[in-house]
Amino acid sequence: MLKAKGQIIKQISNDYTVLSEDEIFVCKARGKFRNTNVTPLVGDFVNFDKDNNYILEILPRKNSLQRPSIANIDQAVIITSLKHPNFDTNLLDKLLTIIEFNNIKPIIVFTKADLLTKEELKEYQPYFDYYKHIGYDVYMNTEISKISKIFKDKVSVFTGQSGAGKSTLLNKLDVSLNIQTNEISLALNRGKHTTRHTTLLNVLDGLVADTPGFSAVSFGDMTNSDIRDNFIEFNLYRDKCKYRDCMHYKEDDCLIKTLVKDGKIMQSRYDNYINFITKR
Repeated sequence: MLKAKGQIIKQISNDYTVLSEDEIFVCKARGKFRNTNVTPLVGDFVNFDKDNNYILEILPRKNSLQRPSIANIDQAVIITSLKHPNFDTNLLDKLLTIIEFNNIKPIIVFTKADLLTKEELKEYQPYFDYYKHIGYDVYMNTEISKISKIFKDKVSVFTGQSGAGKSTLLNKLDVSLNIQTNEISLALNRGKHTTRHTTLLNVLDGLVADTPGFSAVSFGDMTNSDIRDNFIEFNLYRDKCKYRDCMHYKEDDCLIKTLVKDGKIMQSRYDNYINFITKR
């Protein structure tokens, strides 16, 4: 048995494509993984049997996501449509919270601004400004030259609702990819799934995961305190709130609630936070 180290760059069913020293190996996972409820993920670094094409061991992960299923990510590019499908602050804030919790850098890319009137676009400007103000990198999908610079030496995952334009943006960043895209269903206000599996692609001197889209996402094992602690603007005032472990919900004289009333914390962000901790 010739043991080697590599990284899983693609999974289709029970076949794992492993990249090792510029060579490609299509491997199966050993049965022991099923017995321990451990599943290899795209992005995993593994030891594998080079002769028999079996994954022997999954090396320690620095992070992982359940949906899309991927490991060892540096940054997550959240593709956020403004129209068809319509802008969804609930989904955006949920993704930001989950990504922050997993110690992954979130980057927001807004798409389909060209489908908006000037008046509609002006209504969205406060959202663009606010997410930038609290510390997120925010781009419009027309800023191709700026977006092109974020991938070098990084493992990035593209995520967001179906039909938001993930594959379309990847094709603009690298025309050689030629990833299939489809029109969205106007009746359902969501896209058809054009990406069937997660694959790590070589893009702009980095690795980028094109992943299946989705219209719902779960907090998994995150607690309400975890959700609170990953609303990053709340953390600026953690030591200034009246209560030591304030949840910013039913407590009287809560500083966060005052800041919402004063317009310093965006109402939609706070509303989504309350929705997350009360309707899980």
